[in-house]
Amino acid sequence: MHIEFRHLRTIKAIHDAGGLARAAELLNMTQSALSHQVKGLEEQAGVELFVRRSKPLKLSAAGQKMLRAAEDILPRVTALEEEFTGLVKGRSGRLHIAIECHACFDWLFPVLERFRKAWGDVDVDIRPGLAFDALPALKREEVDLVISSDPEDLPGISFLPLFDYEPVFVASATHRLAAQDYVTAPDFREETLITYPVDRNRLDVFTQLLTPAKVEPRAIRQVELTAVILLLVASGRGVSVLPDWVLRDVRYHSDYVTKRITEHGLTRRLYAAVRDEDAGKPFMAHVLRLARTEPVKLQRG
Repeated sequence: MHIEFRHLRTIKAIHDAGGLARAAELLNMTQSALSHQVKGLEEQAGVELFVRRSKPLKLSAAGQKMLRAAEDILPRVTALEEEFTGLVKGRSGRLHIAIECHACFDWLFPVLERFRKAWGDVDVDIRPGLAFDALPALKREEVDLVISSDPEDLPGISFLPLFDYEPVFVASATHRLAAQDYVTAPDFREETLITYPVDRNRLDVFTQLLTPAKVEPRAIRQVELTAVILLLVASGRGVSVLPDWVLRDVRYHSDYVTKRITEHGLTRRLYAAVRDEDAGKPFMAHVLRLARTEPVKLQRG
């Protein structure tokens, strides 16, 4: 027995319409063609699907079973068709994100909250566990967007600039370096450096300052949350280097001082890495636009 979607639609239409004539109108076909289709289906099944000479036309027990199958299968097929249509038109899809920038959680969550309201059919997820294998995961299509400050030349992958930021030194207002105009690499030798719990080759303070100068802090303490880092800094337990937009409220707080790193400061750029075929999707363009504006809002607010 070979049942097609049109057979399921036919059974449901006849049941809903209560007769062949009205069902034929609903299906946009002639009553004769519909009768022929029903006869052919009954011949395949080897059973009658309708109780003959009943008004309105009623389904037999076998017909009821086919109706239940139609009511189960057809909505799922319709939902799948709508999902595929949404994918083709860019209204739906998947946006799984991996982050190589630990502090980026501070601005990414507001971005995704605004994105969710505009693109409710897009499946959004953050995969922090993939942080150190994020770009290979992007190539394997395990994630769809990677936030990184370290662009690479990878076939099929585009690194789209988001915004520039400045890594900034932050210390207690009573710290010995509080009176300096800026700090340099040797200033860290006697300090406990408080960082996020990531490898040092992912931290600007090392890649841009300490490692090139061959300077090692007295101690390194790793802390997960920005708020806890600042709490420890204010308590004189160490110093830290954080993106300038993370320190938007600290600059005006009497417990802290912020200083530029080196006389002219450091400038870094954050990128969104995406597969080339995904870069033009409407929802991808929108989330990138939001990601570029949110740090500006943070700095102003």
